Amino acid sequence: MWWLYALLSAFFAALTAIFAKIGVSAINSNLATAIRTIVILVIAWSIVLARNEAKGLGSLSRHSLLFLLLSGVATGLSWICYFKALQIGKVSQVAPVDKLSVALTILLSMIFLHEALTWKTAIGALMIIGGTLVLIF
Repeated sequence: MWWLYALLSAFFAALTAIFAKIGVSAINSNLATAIRTIVILVIAWSIVLARNEAKGLGSLSRHSLLFLLLSGVATGLSWICYFKALQIGKVSQVAPVDKLSVALTILLSMIFLHEALTWKTAIGALMIIGGTLVLIF
């Protein structure tokens, strides 16, 4: 079932790029990111509260909380950079270059999570890197 959520994520990410490019055209990219963040905050907390999942807050370890906070910082910085790139670049170039994160994630998962690198994964990552270089140059 993970692949269904991954495909939905890719679909919504594609919509995000299109909608963001249109939305950021007339305002500051940081303001656009802040507005987007409020919407995400409301949706995420609405889901948590509707499903009665807030009770899990009390059982969060410091370790989990630290890494969720770090993930939030990384997400915020990513969005700020992404919206700025969309504001000044073409969405057809910015979005694919942003997906270089896939290849970087593969590398970082090997280093920090000790995940094995398969030939299929390595070839896929190299193709992503190659495609990114084609778009940049």
